[in-house]
Amino acid sequence: MKITRLTTFLVPPRWLFVRVDTDEGISGWGEPVVEGRAHTVAAAVDELSDYLIGKDPSHIEDHWSVMYRGGFYRGGPVLMSAIAGIDQALWDIKGKHLGVPVHSLLGGPVRERIRVYSWIGGDRPADTAKAAKEAVARGFTAVKMNATEEMHFVDTHAKVQRVLENVQAVRDAVGPDIGLGLDFHGRVHKPMAKVLMRELVPFKLMFIEEPILSDHLESIPELASISPAPIALGERLYSRYDFKRVFTMGGVDIIQPDPSHAGGITETHKIATMAEAYDVALALHCPLGPIALAANLQLDAICHNAFIQEQSLGIHYNAGNDLLDYVTDRSVFAYENGYVSIPGGPGLGIEVNEAYVAERAAVGHRWRNPIWRHNDGSVAEW
Repeated sequence: MKITRLTTFLVPPRWLFVRVDTDEGISGWGEPVVEGRAHTVAAAVDELSDYLIGKDPSHIEDHWSVMYRGGFYRGGPVLMSAIAGIDQALWDIKGKHLGVPVHSLLGGPVRERIRVYSWIGGDRPADTAKAAKEAVARGFTAVKMNATEEMHFVDTHAKVQRVLENVQAVRDAVGPDIGLGLDFHGRVHKPMAKVLMRELVPFKLMFIEEPILSDHLESIPELASISPAPIALGERLYSRYDFKRVFTMGGVDIIQPDPSHAGGITETHKIATMAEAYDVALALHCPLGPIALAANLQLDAICHNAFIQEQSLGIHYNAGNDLLDYVTDRSVFAYENGYVSIPGGPGLGIEVNEAYVAERAAVGHRWRNPIWRHNDGSVAEW
């Protein structure tokens, strides 16, 4: 079997898909995207195709090494996301060729299902509390919300109070037993992270995500000493080499690599295994589309330290098109009692609706994240 073509599809709301075709009629799908830089990643996929066309798709580890090591410059979100989507597609081809799910090729599943959480917003207390109640009514046992809007290096206690009121509104709406993750989103700098983490202790959070940007990992142990809430991060780290510092430094309890950014199934599996050696939990990052979620679930199936999975069904980013629109069998991601079953079909376990992908790719997108500014006019972290 030989690879004959790689085709990318920019589809609404903000996703990029890749299809890898072979001369035996088997195609694999992946989701290589950096949100807001989809065209750039598509160009990187096209450049990598020069090497891949004509190669045996089953040599996944070797292809990964060439895509990563074959260029003098390596790493970073664009290149690693391009590799990630191609890697997902190659595993999809291999599973389809052998008639087994990807997790079967990686040692077999350690679980049949995994807990999932729903994103509920976070900017306005009434809206967030309402979204939390609706998520619980749909069966979710855990939710995640943004902690705050823009926050300066040193900001007012009025802003801190608004964060506390927002979290309190959610707790009042759903009670003490629903898991509540709070995402600082890298919007908070260390001086205010120290204040917020101390004030949030009574809410017994499931985790605090990205309390500061991963650019400042050296500050994580100091922050970890302030609050008992587990610290989670990793969506903006792209390889085992990026995560090496996280594990040796300490203070991080949950890693959140994204298999559409961190080198695909091949690399994310290695990162997860490294985490297990440091007694660190795994909660894969996935605010993306159905191919990405399918790849995440194949990894959840084989990673002992995985405990919960992010998913994007119904989130605000998905205006116009949502998670299930691009698959032929919408029941493949059937959530029940806060869990989703691991897909057991061949490859990634989903069937992509190719006709609909082509239709929506004709529309495309140019999604960009918002640009926020502080009251003084300086750029704020989004």
